[in-house]
Amino acid sequence: MTNPSFKTRLARHDIVLAPGVYDALSALVAERAGFEALYLSGASIAYTRLGRSDVGLTTYTEVADTLARITERVSLPVIVDADTGFGNALNTQRTVRGFERAGAAMVQIEDQTFPKRCGHLDGKAVVPEREMVGKLKAALDARTSSDTLILARTDAVAVEGLEAALDRAEAYLACGVDALFIEALRSPEQMDAACRRFGDRVPLLANMVEGGKTPIQDADALQKHGFRIAIFPGGTARAVVHTLQGYYASLHQHRTTQPWRSQMLDFEELNEVVGTPDLIRNGQKYE
Repeated sequence: MTNPSFKTRLARHDIVLAPGVYDALSALVAERAGFEALYLSGASIAYTRLGRSDVGLTTYTEVADTLARITERVSLPVIVDADTGFGNALNTQRTVRGFERAGAAMVQIEDQTFPKRCGHLDGKAVVPEREMVGKLKAALDARTSSDTLILARTDAVAVEGLEAALDRAEAYLACGVDALFIEALRSPEQMDAACRRFGDRVPLLANMVEGGKTPIQDADALQKHGFRIAIFPGGTARAVVHTLQGYYASLHQHRTTQPWRSQMLDFEELNEVVGTPDLIRNGQKYE
C-alpha cells in the first residue's frame, strides 16, 4: 500500500503533526483523535515490545511486523523509523522493500554507526558521509513507487557539530531524498539555521523529545521556524507508562480497580474504540 496523498500533503508548507505510536491500538486511538499522519518510533517499539532502551536492540522483522499490523488497522500515512537500515546498503534495500510492502508512507534512515542509540542519548557515532550516501542511493533504488518517501536523518550535530551536520544533510539531499531530519538540534538558533538552509527546498522534520536535547516547542512554533513535519515520538510511551504506574500502584494497594474507575474505559467503551460492534455485524453476514 502506498500513500500518494502524503507526498502531496508535504508539498504544502503548513506543518504535519505526527504523534508517536507503537502498535495497532495506539495507532487507532491516534487516528480517532484526528491526526493526519503517524510516526512509528523505533524507541517506542524497544520500550513496549522488549521493555528495553533504544540502543539498537530492535530488528528489521520486529519493526516490519509492527508496521504491518498498524497499516492493516488504520488508513493514516505512517512514517517509520528504520534506524540505520539494519545493516549496510543491501540490508537497507531489504528494509525499504519490506517496509514498503508493509504500508510505510515514509521510511527514515539515519547515519549512526551500529549499534545505534536514541538520538538524544550521549555517546553516539556516525558513519562516514560516503557510506550514508550509498545507503540512501540504495534505498531510493529499492522502492517500487516514488510515493514511498525516503527521509534522511543525520545525527552529526552531537558528533561533528552543526555545520558538519548541515553539510551532511546537503549531501543526502543531493541523493534525491524526499525529506530531511537533522536530529537533536540544541537551540532555537540551530533550528533556525537548519530551516534557513533547507526549509524552502525540502520538508524538514522536527523531533520533540520530552527531556531531550532539543527545546520543546508546539507545532505552530515549529512551523514558524520552517519545519513541515513535527513528531512527538516517545511521548505516547511516556504517557502510557505514567498511567500504568498509577494504575498498578492503585490495584496493588486497594486490591481492586474501583478507585481507578474514573480514569478507565469500561468494557463497552473499549469495545466501541476497537470496533467490536462493527466486527460482529460483519461476521453475521457470513452466518
